[in-house]
Amino acid sequence: MIVRSVRMEGFRNYLDETVELSPGINVITGENAQGKTNFLEAVYLLSCGRGFRTRLDSELLAFGSDYTKVTGKVFSAEREQSIEISMRSGTRKQILVNGVRKNSSDLSEILRVVLFCPDDLNMIKDGAKARRRFMDMAISQLRPSYAALISEYTRLYEHKKRILSDWREKPSLLDTLDEFSDSLSRCSAQIIRYRAAFARRLTETAVPIHSEFSGNGETLSLDYQTVGTVTDSFAAASEIYAELLEHQKAHREAEIASGNVLSGVHKDDLDIGINGVNARVFASQGQTRTAALSLKMAEREISLEDTNDCPILLLDDVLSELDAKRQEFVLNRIGGGQTLITCCENGQLRERTGGKIIGIAGGKTIRL
Repeated sequence: MIVRSVRMEGFRNYLDETVELSPGINVITGENAQGKTNFLEAVYLLSCGRGFRTRLDSELLAFGSDYTKVTGKVFSAEREQSIEISMRSGTRKQILVNGVRKNSSDLSEILRVVLFCPDDLNMIKDGAKARRRFMDMAISQLRPSYAALISEYTRLYEHKKRILSDWREKPSLLDTLDEFSDSLSRCSAQIIRYRAAFARRLTETAVPIHSEFSGNGETLSLDYQTVGTVTDSFAAASEIYAELLEHQKAHREAEIASGNVLSGVHKDDLDIGINGVNARVFASQGQTRTAALSLKMAEREISLEDTNDCPILLLDDVLSELDAKRQEFVLNRIGGGQTLITCCENGQLRERTGGKIIGIAGGKTIRL
């Protein structure tokens, strides 16, 4: 799959600009705060239906504007296609694929991306939320139904959380507590199976990449952690559901007393080890970056294996955060598909990648 061009109207700091892309490597260069990351976010939007730096669509609109539209011309599934996403203040987002209305979950069937930004370099050392986000974003690209599950879990979780926090003012709220616990258990059972399967694929793919990257001197290990009563994350959903429901019942009184949801897949984690020790606690900065790079490169490989089509690789100012060895590792593995790299300098990258150079200044493309 290839992004031919992206038109941004009222998007972030772009008033109306079209960027034409090469099917290979594209180096997006310019000074800080000129719109390089905004452009990558527009490409990400075409694949995921949302930005990667905000939860609020309204923050994607240009300052002072109440409307934005991003249009992508892409080659996918062996034909030319178009994706158009428009948003207006106070109304629901509209997504059109080849002129037909679609949902966000449908977009990954047309365009898939793997995003690697500086925050991802901290994924190993950060809390469990960062690793859950990594898993959820990757799985949603490969299995659109998973995104709907996460959305449903979030909705149920927020309802249950409100019941537990407000029941003292309105005791009748507890009448619905068990119903939400049951629904959460059913939804969680499916999420656990998806996450466990992805973690296994990730292990199979990331471990050899990491071994190569570290010069066969280190061993990476991954261990998916979920609710303690789940004995087998690969069991039938009905079995996992029963175990989760028992867990919910056992914690019912404690949750009522604390006024909070004490356990669930919103606390899942992906334990990462290097040479048998916990990477979050003991890994050096170089080791954490090597591990994070390996996981992201593995995500790209898994997507390629599953679909026989290379996803678009978005590298947002990552190379400047890496030493020469790690830069070479990334650059040596980005062939075979379309890549968009943002950076502040272009001369060296042009020589190292042979890619197309696209200059950005003040939300406009410029000649270099």
